[in-house]
Amino acid sequence: MGSFSIWHWLIVLIIVMLVFGTKKLRNIGADLGGAVRGFKDGMKEGTSDKPVEAAGTSQKIDGNIIEGEIKEKSKSA
Repeated sequence: MGSFSIWHWLIVLIIVMLVFGTKKLRNIGADLGGAVRGFKDGMKEGTSDKPVEAAGTSQKIDGNIIEGEIKEKSKSA
């Protein structure tokens, strides 16, 4: 009662093919494949050897990297 058998899915597939047509389904599949390929390429570019810093999260002052925000000014000796 809760799950569909293979025959139910085949009937749904046939109805979808009749409504949309095979050419349109092929184009949708190609577009989806291109999007996945582009996402994978973007992930590969993001894992390059050089670390990429987020904008505004760190500053370079006198050769030292300071991360975060100053919430309270403290006295230093």
